[in-house]
Amino acid sequence: MKSTMIDRFFRYVKIDTQSQEDVEDRYPSTEKQKELLKMLVKELQDLDLKDVKMDKYGYVTATLPSNLSKQDSAGVPVIGLIAHVDTSPEVSGSSVKPVIHSNYQGEDIVLPGDADQVLRYSENPALKEHIGDDIITSDGKTLLGADNKAGIAEIMTLLECLKENPGIKHGTIRVGFTPDEEVGAGTKYFDVKKFNADYAYTVDGETVGEIENETFNAAAATFTVHGVNVHPGYAKNKLVNAIRIVSEIIQELKDDPAPETTEKREGYLHPYVIEGGIEKASVKCLIRDFDQSGMDEKAQRLASIQAKIAAKHPKAKIELDIKESYKNMRVKLDEDPRAVEYALEAVKRAGIEPQLQLIRGGTDGARLCFMGLLTPNIFTGGHNFHSKLEWIAVQAMEKAVETLKHLVQIWVEKSLVDLIK
Repeated sequence: MKSTMIDRFFRYVKIDTQSQEDVEDRYPSTEKQKELLKMLVKELQDLDLKDVKMDKYGYVTATLPSNLSKQDSAGVPVIGLIAHVDTSPEVSGSSVKPVIHSNYQGEDIVLPGDADQVLRYSENPALKEHIGDDIITSDGKTLLGADNKAGIAEIMTLLECLKENPGIKHGTIRVGFTPDEEVGAGTKYFDVKKFNADYAYTVDGETVGEIENETFNAAAATFTVHGVNVHPGYAKNKLVNAIRIVSEIIQELKDDPAPETTEKREGYLHPYVIEGGIEKASVKCLIRDFDQSGMDEKAQRLASIQAKIAAKHPKAKIELDIKESYKNMRVKLDEDPRAVEYALEAVKRAGIEPQLQLIRGGTDGARLCFMGLLTPNIFTGGHNFHSKLEWIAVQAMEKAVETLKHLVQIWVEKSLVDLIK
């Protein structure tokens, strides 16, 4: 299974599947994602899964039927396993060349395609947990694509393992491979009812042993400033420079919590895009907090900035638009703790100390939880996602597969015990 898993992973990362931001007229955002999605359809069919299909949006779904008796199968929930095919728009995913650094012994790893890209032991504390392991990186010219092609390879390896080992008891398993997660649209057209799972897991986390049950609450705010453009030679008391006003808005945020000054459960305000000219300019700002009260406070803070700057520049029109992106999935997961508890137990059975973690970001699972499908996140074993220094250990991927194998068995065990009770 190890060689098959790595073969799959290498095959997947060599396909360029970068998604693209701010695309409204097509889905997925890039056609090239479908190359991998079509490949996965063929591989799922080769494994003899049922109901294999890719819909018009690119979602690939399939079913591994239960191998329990009809009576027992009826009492075991249908479990979904989900991963996304796209890679980050931030770093090239074209012509990825994966490299295995065998029997890692704690040295700095100079990536062979770019000597300036060095995976330093001192800067990557997780490496100390993988002494003696086989580390996979790119050659340094691109990202690796472990986010989330490692998750895909791990799910596919699990499916092959279950097909070849019928003694491993499992209920019905639904598989879903999605596009456009990296641009926040992975669940845009995902039909939870058609997917027909009772619980699901995204296999999209990082460090070995981590189960993630909590995300930021997230919103995006946009300040739009409408100025007055006049010939600069005759502009006195007439010109209203939207660029200067936007810069004042940003300056107002200089002492507010920011990504570069926060960690753990701390939220922030993050201006990240400036556009425009004298007549019209805008700044986009991310709002993040684990608690809804913190989100409300930050939205009020932005509203106070809008009022202050508008009072200072009465000839300008200053708009503030705030749109919710996703909510903290823990709100929903706490309503039925089994999905998280069983995942932690699976990690433990794989011989790993389980770690319950929060995500300083989002996941498709956050939206799926609020769409009615409870979906915590399971580790892949990868690190430095969205970076040319992205890496993953082969042995970490094996642990992810082992965890998934225990997870489907735990759902059977616990559900049948509940039936007897």
